[in-house]
Parts: sequence; structure tokens; C-alpha cells
Amino acid sequence: MCQRVAVACALLLLTRPFHAQQRPTFSSRALGVRVDVLVTDGHKPVGGLGARDFELRDNGIPQSVEVVDAADVPLNAVLALDTSASIRGRRREDLIAAGDSLLDDLKPVDRASLTTFSHAVAPRVPLTSDFPAVRAELHRIEPEGQTAIMDGAYTALTTTLTQTGRSLVILCTDGSDTSSWLEPREVVDAAKRSNAVFYGVTAADGRRSAALSELADATGGQILHVKSSAELAATLKGILNEFRSRYILAYNPTAVALGGFHTLDVRVKRHGLTVKARPGYIGVGGGS
Repeated sequence: MCQRVAVACALLLLTRPFHAQQRPTFSSRALGVRVDVLVTDGHKPVGGLGARDFELRDNGIPQSVEVVDAADVPLNAVLALDTSASIRGRRREDLIAAGDSLLDDLKPVDRASLTTFSHAVAPRVPLTSDFPAVRAELHRIEPEGQTAIMDGAYTALTTTLTQTGRSLVILCTDGSDTSSWLEPREVVDAAKRSNAVFYGVTAADGRRSAALSELADATGGQILHVKSSAELAATLKGILNEFRSRYILAYNPTAVALGGFHTLDVRVKRHGLTVKARPGYIGVGGGS
């Protein structure tokens, strides 16, 4: 009982500053709105597109967009790893190896953070460019307890609030949620207020989580299923490569109110291509 009370208190501390500021990273002021967009031909990312190849509507109103060079924007890689009792043995080794591989592929200008969750959530390392510190903490994970997926996802998402750069949240779990305190709608709301793109990696034989799919859809991310933990390293590497292949569209909202929820519709003019982006953002209110 004491342990669950401690978890509740920790989540309350995380929730308070988030609800107190109620400020999304998306801004409709001078810096404009920035949207990560994945364009694919089948399963293959498509490169070489320019601003003229895109059509973007904000609340139904066409906007003039620019394409920002992704190489100029540092990456925030946020790992949220399931460390419940079910990942003992080989699964633990494969999970650590996958995390190591992801860190190996980051650039010096990037940052990484590590959150683990079982029945309790542990924000182990905040966003940092000290990759050896993240790696050392990764190797200390020990499986125990049940699984609080939504609590872990929420903690990882709050890591990205007010951060500069592009944020990628990768959550890995092999089970279903058995002990979260937070409701899925609260976590999806946090996702809408973050500029992060959320990817979930789950066991192919595990129970499907509608909540994880909602998080991915709300941020323009994806849910991937692996048949065994041996596939984790390649899967995380693929996620990072795909994220780096995304386009960054930037624009200053024109002829739309600044505040409230904005519906986004992003398309490409070339036929046969698929576009994936977040369906909307919460804009900063009006004012001069």
C-alpha cells in the first residue's frame, strides 16, 4: 500500500506543473507552428520533396509552408521502457542492447533521456547529451512488479514539454497495462499538448492497447509489433531512421484564430504517396 501511495504522489508532482502551465510546445506566435510529417511510398520513406509539394490546411484554411532542414534541428530521444517482472532473462538483455544501439546512432548535438516503468515509474535520466550517463543507468535496470504503461507514457511525454528541438518518444512494452493510475484520456491530452512524436513497440502476442494507438495517432507516430525481443534493436534503429527522414513543415497561421484546438490536414500533391502527421495542435491564445 505504501508503495502505491508513493507512486501516486510522484505522478501528482509530475501532473501539477503540467496543468499549472497548460502551455503547449506548439506556438502560433512569431515562431509559428512546426509539424513533423512522414511521407511514404508503400513502406519506404520518400525524400526530395519541397514546400511546393505539400498542401496544409489549418482549421480548413490553406497555409503557406516552409520545409525546415531536419539536419539543423537537434533530436530529443526519450526512451520509456517496461521493466516489469516479465522482462527477466533474455528479454532484459535484448532491451538493454536495443537501448545501447539507439544511443550509438544519436549525434553529438542530440539529447536522450530514460524513463522506466513497472508498477512504479522512475524518471531515471532527464534529457542530456551525456550518453554514457544514460547508458550506465540503462544497464542498471532490474525487472520487478506489474506494468503501468499509461503512467510511463505520461512521464515520458512530460519530459518533452517546453523543450527545444524535435522530440521522439519510444515506449517499449511486452504486456498490457495492469497498474496505471492515470486514465488514457489524460495521457492522450498530454500528447496533444506536446510536440513529441510517439512510437510504441509492443510484443506481437501481447494484448492490443487501444490507448497506445490513440497516443500514436494523436502525435503522428506509429505502433510496431515485434515477434521476439531479439527484434528490438533493429526496430528501434528503424524508428530512428524513419524519424530522421520526416519533413518539418513550418508556417505562421493565417486567417485562423490563434487559441483552441486546431485541426490539421497535410497532403502531398504527388499521387500514390501516404502522409502521416498529427491531426491537430492546441494553439496559444490571442493577443498582440
